[in-house]
Amino acid sequence: MFCRRTAARLACATAILIGLHSAPVHAQTLTMRAALTRALAASPRLTAAERDVGIATGQRIQAGALLNPELSYEQDNSFGSGNYRGTRSAETTLQISQGFELFGKREARIAAGEAGIDVAAIQRKAVRLEVLSETAIAFLSVLGAQRRIQILDEQVTAIDRLTPLLRRRVEAGASSPAETGRAEVASALVKADRERLKATLASARRELAVLMGDTNAKFGEVSGRLDTIGRPPSFQSVVAAIDANPQLVRWTAVFAQRNAELLLARLKPYPDVRIAAGWRHFNETNDDAVRLTLSVPIPVFDQNQGNILSAQESLAKTKAEREANRNTLIVIAGRAYDSLQGSLRELAVLREVAIPKAQEAAEAISQGYGQGRFTLLEVLDAQASVAQARLREQEALQNFHAAIATIEGLVGNPFTLARESAR
Repeated sequence: MFCRRTAARLACATAILIGLHSAPVHAQTLTMRAALTRALAASPRLTAAERDVGIATGQRIQAGALLNPELSYEQDNSFGSGNYRGTRSAETTLQISQGFELFGKREARIAAGEAGIDVAAIQRKAVRLEVLSETAIAFLSVLGAQRRIQILDEQVTAIDRLTPLLRRRVEAGASSPAETGRAEVASALVKADRERLKATLASARRELAVLMGDTNAKFGEVSGRLDTIGRPPSFQSVVAAIDANPQLVRWTAVFAQRNAELLLARLKPYPDVRIAAGWRHFNETNDDAVRLTLSVPIPVFDQNQGNILSAQESLAKTKAEREANRNTLIVIAGRAYDSLQGSLRELAVLREVAIPKAQEAAEAISQGYGQGRFTLLEVLDAQASVAQARLREQEALQNFHAAIATIEGLVGNPFTLARESAR
């Protein structure tokens, strides 16, 4: 149930990250929601975490088991000499005994076992959040690489579009034939960058496929948008939300488990009672009698002091472990939050200044080139500036949404943003 609920929350949150295309897509196109669902179904880490719950459940069942009774048979005064030759004077005893744990030992074991189940169940939730966050980030990597390849494709098309004009200028004697080669070199360099980015895309696709349980990517393109952003809440609210992370919540269950283990260690020196009842037969007189036994160990030498000290230190260690875990999560959240804020500032510069100015300059230079007012080198440089600005924008968008996915994996809930319209 938590799996479906959390997957739905993260999928809804990624509506901020990834606005799904409204147009119908090919059957092999992968959406964020489908990727999250498949990753949850295929994750071996999640399966291992579920087995840990089963292991803890088995330990809890065993903790509540009662001591087994014992059946014993004794034969005295036999196979000796004289009157005790053979079994003529033998005394035989058939006895059953039962041990009884006192002072709440069994209850303490049960409490430790139940706390162990809680620890495993909460850890399973933490693993589920990690799987969702990692899958979302991998999905974003694929989507970002796809978009950057499209930008390079558009740049190659723009360069190749210059070829007819360039040939006419060469034929008219307005340009040197060497400019044709320069345009071909520029196009080739962009294509080389595109091939390198395709290798990056292939790696990102494989990583996403592995998270979904496949060794190779069996899906086509991934579907979504990166251009919707928003303003995040304060970092203090993020830190406050981290306390609800299952990785931290589980320490409450760990504390209860270790407290029960300490109680169990303190109770162990207290003696248990074993009661036995039996039937004794005297062969010599052919008489019968009842035998009753009560035994209690005397804790003189072993009072379990070592285990008590160990349990005390383990309990005292819990608070420090939780704080260390919390500090680690805050550092990770801080890095993601700083990346998010930096991406927003970078996007503001790119969208407000760099991209509009680069596009404006590229259009003016392209028109002027046809009129002989600019050189080919200036045209190529202007086109490259537009492409680089757009590539930087896509990288910043990917970093922004990856940071959100990281923080959502830490706080366990969708990251509420002040919505901004898509560019």
